[in-house]
Amino acid sequence: MYISIVLWNLEKSDATVESLREYLRDYAVDAFSTLKGMRMKTWFADAEKGYWGAVYLWDGVNMDNPLSVSRAIELIGYPPTSTSVFAVEAIAEGVSAVESFAGVGRAFEEVPPTEPVGEST
Repeated sequence: MYISIVLWNLEKSDATVESLREYLRDYAVDAFSTLKGMRMKTWFADAEKGYWGAVYLWDGVNMDNPLSVSRAIELIGYPPTSTSVFAVEAIAEGVSAVESFAGVGRAFEEVPPTEPVGEST
C-alpha cells in the first residue's frame, strides 16, 4: 500500500477553502469514490493560512489515475504546491464513534444562511 499527499498554497488562487468545500459536496467525494485502487481519500484545509490538500491511501496495484476525475487543478488554477508518495509501513485502526465516513467533514456541516445584503435585524 502507498500514501500520497498533495498540498496547495492557495495564496495565488481565486479559489478559497469555502469554494472548494462546494466542489467536495457537489462533485469530488462521489467522483473519487469510483477510483479503482484507492482505499480512501481524506481532504484537509487550513482556511486561515490558505492551505488545501488531500491524503490518499492506495492499494498499490491496478490504480486509476486520480487526475481522471479531479477538477482541483482547474478550480485552483495551478498544480499542487507539493506532492509526495510514501510506502505504507503499517496501519492501525482505532475504536471510533464514527461508523462510516460517508458525509463526514466540514464540507457537509450545516452552513448557516447568510443575511441578504442591505438588510439588518
